[in-house]
Amino acid sequence: MKVAVIGSGAMGCLYGGYLARLGVDVWLYDVWPEHVRAMNDLGLTIVDQDGEHVIPVKATLDVAEIGIADLVIIFVKSTQTARAVEQVRDCIGPATLVLTLQNGLGNIEAIAAHVDSERVLAGVTSQGCTLLGPGKIRHAGVGKTHIGPVAGTAPAGMEEVVRIFNEAGLETEVSHNAVGMIWTKLVTNVGVNALTAITGLQNGDLLKYPELVEIMDAAVSEVEQVAAAKGIMLEVDNPKEHVHSVCRATAANRSSMLQDVSNRRQTEIVSINGAIVREAERLNINVPYNRVLANLVKVIEKTY
Repeated sequence: MKVAVIGSGAMGCLYGGYLARLGVDVWLYDVWPEHVRAMNDLGLTIVDQDGEHVIPVKATLDVAEIGIADLVIIFVKSTQTARAVEQVRDCIGPATLVLTLQNGLGNIEAIAAHVDSERVLAGVTSQGCTLLGPGKIRHAGVGKTHIGPVAGTAPAGMEEVVRIFNEAGLETEVSHNAVGMIWTKLVTNVGVNALTAITGLQNGDLLKYPELVEIMDAAVSEVEQVAAAKGIMLEVDNPKEHVHSVCRATAANRSSMLQDVSNRRQTEIVSINGAIVREAERLNINVPYNRVLANLVKVIEKTY
């Protein structure tokens, strides 16, 4: 199987690196020249609790080098999905599967605008990872990956994707509630990401402050209201406790949004808390906590 990872930040490198270590034909595409050069010249370094591991990989700034892939994994920021899929259309053949493991809402729709929805897979992951510098990442938290078909019927090749992910050490299961999975991951992102970006705290530290827990729980309650109004079945029975448990399990993690703010990069706030605001407006539901969190992060971006 030939795999193209589009967006080789921390998570893209984690998946691409583990698959390459298994012997899968993997290409890592990114727009950061120093990062691509470091991976090609020195290999990809993954730091985990067992030390540093250097994995030889193929990285490129030019998607034309990749050719048609069997699987394209989209790992760019959600705000860049539509543009990324358009840019990599030469990697997508008539049988290519396209998998999104991104945060936020709107990615499925952006991909399906260019790819037959029957070949689109959507998923979520609880893996935690941080980009340390060109060609180097830290694997900070191990968790499951869930993927499933968008169109309802599993496309040919999906089981093979699950198999190689598991063989590579990326524990993966199939779900037939792709939208519910994404909204369940959104619950966590809504409760954690903006608060960490605003406060600068690691995930686990959010639970140390009752004031932040109150805001977190209120924002999560708003997501529950919107999901219920849309008829979306979440994958957890108690969303608030689920978010608390994720904070505890990833206590030392710096969320992707905190990393973005720390590095003065555009965040995914419009696809997370901002997406809840937009969905709520269509349904005439009031979501003041998500509106305030989204606006605060937008202001932080404007002060860069």
